[in-house]
Amino acid sequence: MKTILVAIDFSSVTEPMLDVAVRMARSFDARLCLVHVAPPDPTFVGYEAGPQTVRDAVAEEFREEHRKLHALQKRVEEQGVTATSQFIQGPTIEKILEEAKDLEADLIVMGSHGRGALYHLIVGSVSEGVLRKATCPVLVVPSPREDK
Repeated sequence: MKTILVAIDFSSVTEPMLDVAVRMARSFDARLCLVHVAPPDPTFVGYEAGPQTVRDAVAEEFREEHRKLHALQKRVEEQGVTATSQFIQGPTIEKILEEAKDLEADLIVMGSHGRGALYHLIVGSVSEGVLRKATCPVLVVPSPREDK
């Protein structure tokens, strides 16, 4: 195993997922490719504030996510693991699968948010979509439990 793609979404599962990926990379002397997929450009039909205002807000959000992604890459590298990072825009499942293919990833590591059955029925799940269509193994790290 030489290349591990890590799908980063900046949710509560990011930290535990990254810890697992770093341990695996060390075990196999593999490199990590951190990939964050941002949503495609929004359509501006019906926005009263005007498209430029929305574009500016989206651009600032993208810049912040890009900074966070590079900070994660730096942290991984400080732990002695070779890492790269990519910020991609488009449909999440398709982009993760495309990157895995392009990178010739031996493994995809991603998180699961543990949402309920109704959510999955209506919206679906990125991890489920990747699991169904991936051509390499996929490791799904569960979100941290929130004891009530």
